[in-house]
Amino acid sequence: MIPGKKLRVLVVDDTIVYRKAVSDILAEIPGVEVVGIAHNGKIAMSKIATLKPDLLTLDIEMPEMNGLEVLAELQKNHCGVGAIMLSTLTADGSDMTMKALELGAFDFILKPQGSANLQEGKTQIKNALQPMLEAFRHSHTASSLLCNRGVVGRPNNLLAKSVMPLARPQARPGTCAIPRPAARTGKSEIVAIGISTGGPNALSQMLPLLPGDLGVPVVIVQHMPPVFTKSLATSLNAKCALTVKEAQEAEAIQPNTVYIAPGGKQMKLVASADGKNRIIKITNDPPENSCRPSVDYLFRSVGDYYVGRTTAVIMTGMGSDGTKALQLLKQKGALVIAQNEATCVVYGMPKAPIEQGLADVIAPLNKIADEITKSVR
Repeated sequence: MIPGKKLRVLVVDDTIVYRKAVSDILAEIPGVEVVGIAHNGKIAMSKIATLKPDLLTLDIEMPEMNGLEVLAELQKNHCGVGAIMLSTLTADGSDMTMKALELGAFDFILKPQGSANLQEGKTQIKNALQPMLEAFRHSHTASSLLCNRGVVGRPNNLLAKSVMPLARPQARPGTCAIPRPAARTGKSEIVAIGISTGGPNALSQMLPLLPGDLGVPVVIVQHMPPVFTKSLATSLNAKCALTVKEAQEAEAIQPNTVYIAPGGKQMKLVASADGKNRIIKITNDPPENSCRPSVDYLFRSVGDYYVGRTTAVIMTGMGSDGTKALQLLKQKGALVIAQNEATCVVYGMPKAPIEQGLADVIAPLNKIADEITKSVR
């Protein structure tokens, strides 16, 4: 995006209520211009050449040409145009949304549920959409997602070979002294990953690079609503040598298994009754950093049981969820891997940990799996 230039948005939805609601919301957001509307994908494609939008808000289920077909067409002929999906909270809606993200959609928002009145629904959409538009505007990679057919990051940066092992940083003037971390006691015995915007696509590229005999469990918080995390786990499981599943209450964590925190819930690790095993605890505890599941919430619990034996990975996403817990994990001897700025769809969640000197390694997306594997062997 050119600094100062308005973000040009084309609203695509087959329901007049949503076309009107989204258009009205966008008109209220500074720096955004609604350049047109379309009631199906086919009409949208016919308007793109003349209206030249930067971004589509795109319904998934539409007649004539659905949202997935629009994304495929954008890849062929208009790959510089981004897309934010409007999804329904259903199994079918979540499965299609996963496919949309794999095809290069920037992110998605949920259509309000039936109990919400019109004003409540508009407020929900605006609260979700406004920060997403800001993230899209400032992202270095958002406009290239479709050009790379869903590959996160610009080609030159994604394939960068530079991995930066970092020396212990010095505190900057005016900041608190950096506490000396506990010594690592050897290889890691668990991998904990925090990720948000751009995550499904990034995970679909990174996790398949991990070997099936990794030898340790992997726990993940991906910011997502209910239902969607199950679709994400199913999609990733089909691509990975490791077993990938949505985590369940009271199950003991096992090596070579990836546990994704259920959307709309908090997830932490606790000790089994005999103290010998670590088990999953799913709770309705309040959101942290406006997130449920929260990276901070999960990471803190990992630090309680794996002192000096944790690999913590912070990846693409909006906001700063995970930073506070990484400070604690670092003091407990964790190895921290951060995704580099060039391959993040949104350089939010890794930014503060890197700037605070919490990251031991800064790696491009295609090198993170190598760094994880080295840390557990």
